[in-house]
Amino acid sequence: MRFKSSLERGTLIRRYKRFLADVTLADGSETTIHVPNPGAMLGLTEPGLPVWMSRSSDPKRKLPLTLEMVELPDAGLVGVNTMNPNRIGEAAIAADAIPELTGYPILRREVRYDENSRIDILLQGSPAPHGEGGDGAAGDGWGGLAPDRPSAWVEIKNVHFNRTPGLAEFPDCRTERTVKHLKALERVVDAGDRAVMLFIVQRMDCTAFTTADDIDKAYGPALREAASHGVEVLCYSCHLTPEAIRLDRALPWRP
Repeated sequence: MRFKSSLERGTLIRRYKRFLADVTLADGSETTIHVPNPGAMLGLTEPGLPVWMSRSSDPKRKLPLTLEMVELPDAGLVGVNTMNPNRIGEAAIAADAIPELTGYPILRREVRYDENSRIDILLQGSPAPHGEGGDGAAGDGWGGLAPDRPSAWVEIKNVHFNRTPGLAEFPDCRTERTVKHLKALERVVDAGDRAVMLFIVQRMDCTAFTTADDIDKAYGPALREAASHGVEVLCYSCHLTPEAIRLDRALPWRP
């Protein structure tokens, strides 16, 4: 995933109201920027940290700058924009950079399924038969099963939390919606399709992945239960620069 233009560097003053931050720009001026991350961002909000921002050319935007990365002294760049993992994952799948998800000629985004849920990416071997739904159609259900292999329903989560050297953790705050997604993926497996939980670690300093069970007591057990039910758990780290973010290597999951 390449940014439309190179990111701009600044210095964090404070993050507040979840989606806002004040920063000092390279010219010494101060401004407020958008923070596209609803989580706690533990370890990434200390005043004085260097930050990297994208700039929108849309004149209607009240805040043209968006926080993309925080630069840590020992870890380097860490991606915090929770919108980017879907784009990173899609680019990686298109480039056959995720061996577990190769061989699907059709990729669909935000397909409605289960009980008022939308899957991040649906991979199919052939189009859904006539009348079995399309993107956002009420009849999506479990339609689109390829004649030679099951479709793959891929849920993507952003990971940027780290406390132990080399170990990426998720989540960094309590979240009920993510457990709901896991139960929906279990029902995908019951219907005969593949269900994939893909964690994209926007860091370069991690060698393994685990769940932060002390922060969210429900998510770790729910992920382990989903895996035992047949949901595939994949985790990949990223290589980050101010110009682009790309998937780097697979990380082992430590249940």
